[in-house]
Amino acid sequence: QVQLVESGGGLVQAGGSLRLSCAASGGTFSSYLMGWFRQAPGKERECVATISRSGGSTNYAESVKGRFTISKDNAKNTVYLQMNSLNPEDTAVYYCAAKRTSLRTMTYFNQYDYYGQGTQVTISS
Repeated sequence: QVQLVESGGGLVQAGGSLRLSCAASGGTFSSYLMGWFRQAPGKERECVATISRSGGSTNYAESVKGRFTISKDNAKNTVYLQMNSLNPEDTAVYYCAAKRTSLRTMTYFNQYDYYGQGTQVTISS
């Protein structure tokens, strides 16, 4: 059983930055594809970014390309999401998720095996 705990959310002004962290425990972290998802009120859940189990392959939603960077530290059992040039449309609850797979990416939330509790990100204009 893998536990995922997100941190780093908060309130920032438009144009600012945040770094989200997701710490994993209870499994072999290097075996897991990791994903960051977000859900804003009244909107469908969106896959923001994914990173392969080795960290060598990343995938981003078009809406965040060039602004967000996902990274994975297998030694620290942690995945990060660096978010720059934030705008109010980025306001959402952000979730990390883990999937034990050799696939390089997976963008459907329900296909993952484990989920964090979510962290709120609010961008003021």
